[in-house]
Amino acid sequence: MSKCKTTSPKVASTASKVLKSVSTGKAAKSVAGSALAQTKAKKKK
Repeated sequence: MSKCKTTSPKVASTASKVLKSVSTGKAAKSVAGSALAQTKAKKKK
């Protein structure tokens, strides 16, 4: 039984900041990208 897990808004915000940072390494950006990929998509009205 697999449960779908999503990234919390707080973690998603931090991951976004990591991706925007110029001084962050490749490994950290990879982890941040993975975390953002697991966020819930917001529906646009």
